[in-house]
Amino acid sequence: MTERKAHPGKFVWFELVSRDARQAQAFYAEVLGWKIRAFPMGNASYDMIFTGDALDTMIGGFGAPPPAGEASRWVSYVSIDDVDVAVSAAVANGGRVLDPPSDLPGIARRARIHDAQGAELCLFKRTAGDPADVALAPEGAFFWNELHSPDPQAAVAFYEQVVGYTHRAMGGAGAEAYFALSRDGVARGGVTGHLPPGVAPHWLPYVHTADPDAALARAKQRGATIPVSATDIPGIGRFGVIADPTGAVLAVMKPFPMEKPRS
Repeated sequence: MTERKAHPGKFVWFELVSRDARQAQAFYAEVLGWKIRAFPMGNASYDMIFTGDALDTMIGGFGAPPPAGEASRWVSYVSIDDVDVAVSAAVANGGRVLDPPSDLPGIARRARIHDAQGAELCLFKRTAGDPADVALAPEGAFFWNELHSPDPQAAVAFYEQVVGYTHRAMGGAGAEAYFALSRDGVARGGVTGHLPPGVAPHWLPYVHTADPDAALARAKQRGATIPVSATDIPGIGRFGVIADPTGAVLAVMKPFPMEKPRS
């Protein structure tokens, strides 16, 4: 087996915290073709999400149901050099610790925070390293993550300190601002000021989908709401946003082929 390496700054896991896990599992099986398998975890089990049959198609899982008053949501996990150091940096830069650093024996060390604007994120250091980077994630897999924040520039500064990102401004100002986040020369996510009234700051994970229009139609037929209908982003891809029947939100996108440089 090839030894895996750590890829700090990469989003390596996505966990659905749902008021109704069974409903959500049936929904995503129909809409995105995901498969669910229960794995034993001590005296309990953890439901893993797969895009296929092989073990290396595992992309996420289902967490414990949210406490009363908390919404269903996707929680993103980012690979970190040192979880304890990152938590200290988060607190020093205005963040808040939700779950202090702890070990999953033989698996990882993790912590959960709110950033300075209130977006939730898990900091994660795997014992055995992270999945390798690929040119394009397979259909059904997560491939991008986007922070929606009321103050994109402050958010960028926070994550530079906590995760070690660098950034590149891609135009616009205020709600139109967009920043690409990179670590070690690899683009890992983005930050935007697009945050509708009444919506809390959050990370929005993107799933690779061959036909976003069809995925959105299936989702709507199965009880989802569609906050963003299928839309083209020039030069990037066609995407839409799904709020599943339990309220958790993610995006689906078909990336456009990269243009070949002219000779």
